[in-house]
Amino acid sequence: MLRPLTLVIVLCILLAHDRVSAQYFNSPTAWKKYRNEIYFGGGVGNFLGDLGGRDKVGKDYSYADLELSLTRPSATFGYRYRLAKNFGWRTDFNYMRLWGKDALTQERFRHNRNLSFRTNIYEISTNLEFVLNISKGGNMYHIKNTRKRRFKSSNHYIYLFGGIGAFYFNPKAQFGNNWYALQPLSTEGQGLPNGPGKYYRFSISLPFGAGYRYSISREWTIGIEYNFRKTFTDYIDDVHGSYYDPATLYQQKGAVAVALADPSLGLIPNATAPNGDGSGAQRGDKQMDSYLSLEVKIGYMLKTKKRKKTRAKF
Repeated sequence: MLRPLTLVIVLCILLAHDRVSAQYFNSPTAWKKYRNEIYFGGGVGNFLGDLGGRDKVGKDYSYADLELSLTRPSATFGYRYRLAKNFGWRTDFNYMRLWGKDALTQERFRHNRNLSFRTNIYEISTNLEFVLNISKGGNMYHIKNTRKRRFKSSNHYIYLFGGIGAFYFNPKAQFGNNWYALQPLSTEGQGLPNGPGKYYRFSISLPFGAGYRYSISREWTIGIEYNFRKTFTDYIDDVHGSYYDPATLYQQKGAVAVALADPSLGLIPNATAPNGDGSGAQRGDKQMDSYLSLEVKIGYMLKTKKRKKTRAKF
């Protein structure tokens, strides 16, 4: 149990902290003193692509096509610089794991296709932020009809952002008790005779989204952010075009490549057999993949150093 003197001291410290914080947030130039911020956070990520999804024919970029059971952890670390009162620039380093699995959908064609994958995403991006709600006018004691207005800065921030990023991915699938990288196996004949070219495991992303941030004190902030990435690759899940000739694939890459290229269940006869004109049956569509995250972030503000004034020698 706290002694009376200890309780008084604790209350005095809390009151002093509230008063200092209030003075800080009431300053019209407070943002200039704390331009630099480092932050970290974590949350969850998910994938929108060819695999899995709802129990109907998939629709590009539809949230209804998310397989929520495959939501996986994500993490972020970054640096933010306040360019102006309502604008900021930041650089993010992000990690997440993405999964897709046809067996989880009851849409008959995708369920029969029975493809699956997982991959780690390593991403770096740069973004511009626009703050929608950063300040409001008022007077110190909230007295109405006063001519003199006092700027009162808010410690609540709602913002939009957008930018550009680059990321690395390496889709893998399970065969037996082992996981195999799919790009070297050329599952759709990439790099093989009469097949498409090899795809790169690096690609560009366009992140954009919105967030809310709250300043707990001068130094610390906490918030939540939604980040959607449009990409320029359709191979995050290793699924893009048509089935490749299994005999040639076996000759070039072996039995594991054949098994992972076409693990279909056989519920739809000839679903993976060549078309009448000899072209390969459809394995995926050509819509680019995308991924998203929802994260909680904690930031620490670094106070801007004051420039030393130089006195004239004369």
